[in-house]
Amino acid sequence: MDAFYASVEQRDSPSLKGKPVIVGGGEEKRGVVSSASYEARILGVHSAMPTSQAKRLCPQGVFLPVRMHRYQEVSEQIFRILRAYTPLIEPLSLDESFLDVTGSEKLFGPSLKIAKEIKKRIYETTGVTASAGIAPNKFLAKIASDLKKPDGLVEIRPEMVSEFLRDLPISKLWGVGKSTEEVLKEMGIWRVGQLAAYPTEGIERKLGKFGLELVALARGEDDRPVIPDSEAKSISQEETFTPDLRDLETIKKVLLNQSERVGWELRKQRLKGYTVQLKVRYPDFSLVTRSATLRASTDQGIEIYQTTLKLLDKTEALQKRARLLGVGISNLRHRDDPEQFSLFDFNREKVERSTEAVDRIREKFGPNAIQRASLAQKINKEKGVRKQDSREKKIFF
Repeated sequence: MDAFYASVEQRDSPSLKGKPVIVGGGEEKRGVVSSASYEARILGVHSAMPTSQAKRLCPQGVFLPVRMHRYQEVSEQIFRILRAYTPLIEPLSLDESFLDVTGSEKLFGPSLKIAKEIKKRIYETTGVTASAGIAPNKFLAKIASDLKKPDGLVEIRPEMVSEFLRDLPISKLWGVGKSTEEVLKEMGIWRVGQLAAYPTEGIERKLGKFGLELVALARGEDDRPVIPDSEAKSISQEETFTPDLRDLETIKKVLLNQSERVGWELRKQRLKGYTVQLKVRYPDFSLVTRSATLRASTDQGIEIYQTTLKLLDKTEALQKRARLLGVGISNLRHRDDPEQFSLFDFNREKVERSTEAVDRIREKFGPNAIQRASLAQKINKEKGVRKQDSREKKIFF
C-alpha cells in the first residue's frame, strides 16, 4: 500500500487530501514518525524519523496519532480481495504481502492482468492506492513494487532480470542499510551489477554468510517460496536500526515494545509459548541468538520481556552495539490445551484476566489507548534466499 496509514487518514478526512500528513510521533522529543503522505515525503519526511526533525522539515504538516484499529479494518478488506485470487499469500505486515499466482493464471489470466484487477478492486473498495511488482521471485517482485510509487505497477519478466538489476543502486538490495552500503562502497561496489560480478570470496571475507546472500540477490537468485499464513511454529518481532543502538534504556524500550507485540499476537491466535529467544546482530554483521525455556507457557508480553532482559546479559549488545534486535517465542501450544501448573502459579489467572481487559480496550479504541508508561515511542524497522522456476509469478503488494 502507498503511505498506508497516511492514505487512510486522507481518505477518512477529505480535507486532508493534498496536505502533508504525518502519522505517529507522540511526544516531540521522543516520538517517531510511523507514516508520511507523499506531500510530506517530498519535503524529506519519512517513517522512523524523529518527530522533532519532521516538524523542522515540515512545520506546516498535519500531525496525527496512530489509529491502529482503523488501519487493521482497512487491511482486512484488502486481504479479502487478495484471497479471492490465490490462497498462496504471505503477509509481511498490515499493508504488504507476497502472492504466488502461478496456479491462478488459468482462472484469472496473466499475472499482469491479475495485478491490475487487484489494484482496481482495492481502490474501489477502500479508496486508497496500492503499488505492485510482478516477477519470477519474491526479491524482484518487492523491488519492482517500490519503483513507481504511488499507484505503481512494474513487471519484470525472466529475460529482463539481469538488465533490470545491473544499474540499480546497491541500496536497493534487500537488507542493505546504510552501514552495509558504506562497506560495499568502500569495496568499489556502487551498483547491483558490480556486486553480482564481484568475487564471492572477497564478499564473504568482508560480510560473511550475509554477503553471500547479497551476491545471490544481486544475481536475481531467490528460491524462497511464498509461505501462506498457516499455523505458527513461532512468533517473533525484529527490527534493524540505523544508527546502531548503544544505549541500554533505548534497547530496553525496543525489547519491551517487541515483547508486548509478540504477546499480543500470541493472544490473538490463542497460543502460548515456552521458549523465549533473543536475536542480536552486531555492526560487523555477526548474529547471535540466546534462548531460555520457561517452566510454564506464557502469552504475557511482560514475562517475555523479563526473560529477554536476562538473555541480553548473555550478549555483547552494549559493548559492540546492536544493529538488529529481535524477540521471539517458540515451542507453542494452544491456549485451551491442559497444562500442569505449579502451586506457586495462583497469581497467573489474575494477571491473564487483567491482560484480557487491556486487550479489549485496545481492540475497541486502538493499541495506543492503553500502554505501559515506559513505552513512549516506536523505532525504525527494515525488512531483511529453492532454485526458481521461470514460470513462477510472484506479486508483491
